[in-house]
Amino acid sequence: MAHNQKPWSAELSRRSVLQAVASAAAAAPIMLAATSPALASKMSKSSVGYQGSPKGSQKCSNCALFIAPSSCKSVEGPVSPNGWCKIWVKKG
Repeated sequence: MAHNQKPWSAELSRRSVLQAVASAAAAAPIMLAATSPALASKMSKSSVGYQGSPKGSQKCSNCALFIAPSSCKSVEGPVSPNGWCKIWVKKG
């Protein structure tokens, strides 16, 4: 192995760390909204990539952020129970 090449495990470790940081950054608004609704403002539909149809089995009605019949804890305005967006979180 050349001196300037990094071992594969070091590259994987860096990738894992970067993925974890990206995931944490993406989850921050959701966690803030879930823990402190008064402090968190809702996001626009366009900013979360909202669509009026499900993505596979993922849809608003089975998302932890959905408030029946047509609201979301994190997204502004009415949402369809059959809609979907990129901050979808599996109901636990």
